[in-house]
Amino acid sequence: MINEEKVKIMNKLAMYENGEGKKYLPVSKYYRSDYIGLALIKNFFLVTIGYGLVLAGIAAYYGEYLLENIHKMDLISLGIGIVAGYVVALIVFSCLTYIQYSVKYYRAKKSVKKYYGELTRLDKIYSREEKKSAGRRTSGGYRR
Repeated sequence: MINEEKVKIMNKLAMYENGEGKKYLPVSKYYRSDYIGLALIKNFFLVTIGYGLVLAGIAAYYGEYLLENIHKMDLISLGIGIVAGYVVALIVFSCLTYIQYSVKYYRAKKSVKKYYGELTRLDKIYSREEKKSAGRRTSGGYRR
């Protein structure tokens, strides 16, 4: 006989796994510090590449001016300004990444906790049914 409660729970679990779970279940396999650390490492490389591309674009745009006036420029202060801009951009984007991935991790853990609660309910139903069927087989003697 089909247990309707069990079917409803299984359906809810399957819907979660195909919907929200695709986004949240992989996150739940990490420790918080590992998940955020990986995001910050990825952020470091992306900010570095992005900042380099922005600098290359600016240099290309002002290329003629730079070539004509390079002998008049204070290159040390220009270099310090570029490095300072990079550090500021890296700090800002790292803070934003930390906040974003902390919130994402918290939401994932909260969502997956509900999922595991439903799995526990399903496991209890299975164990109840198993006890009932085991009790039926042993008591009552021999059947054909």
